[in-house]
Amino acid sequence: MTEIVLMSDPKVGAIPVVECGERLVDVRRGDSLLVDTREQDPAGAFAHLREGVLERLAKAQTMLPQDVRLLFVEGYRPPSLQQEYFEEYTEQLRAAHPDWSTEQIHSAASRYVSPPDIAPHSAGAAVDLTLADACGHELDLGTRMNADPEESEGACYTHAANISEEARANRKLLGTALTAVGLVNYPTEWWHWSFGDRYWALITGEAAALYGPKETGPDS
Repeated sequence: MTEIVLMSDPKVGAIPVVECGERLVDVRRGDSLLVDTREQDPAGAFAHLREGVLERLAKAQTMLPQDVRLLFVEGYRPPSLQQEYFEEYTEQLRAAHPDWSTEQIHSAASRYVSPPDIAPHSAGAAVDLTLADACGHELDLGTRMNADPEESEGACYTHAANISEEARANRKLLGTALTAVGLVNYPTEWWHWSFGDRYWALITGEAAALYGPKETGPDS
């Protein structure tokens, strides 16, 4: 099994960011993707991605069977919200494992929530998505989206063994299309894919990331 590089790995943080200045755009303005509202926030930030990422998703959609759709769940996440998510999960782990060191807690937390200074979602570079049929009903991909490693007994890992053949086939279908357009997967979360961020740069061998965290609103 290939060793998994976590978001907390110093190699990820060492990747420089050469910000290209691409805008965040609203994925709801086109009809290439189905958009789920479970992560919707009052400002609608969740439905935004960098232009280049959305273009790649639209292309990936054309590679899927006619009766299968990409179902977009979450894109951009403001840094303050990312910080909140990371702290919440860190506290859960600390309560469950009082004997773990700060470093162990940080590393374990990064399996499920990216450290705020690295987070691809806060750069508008990452998308959480799944597959649905033509009517919008989700296909079986083995776990619910955002299932953590503890809850799912590791089935949230992209190449987990403890999922059905149907779920494995659907994960392969999703991965084949997204990999073909240049996105990379975070292997502890089958639903998390990104392009242009530091993690993408490390995995693809690029010298720098294209997108850094954005503090401003989704219209910029």
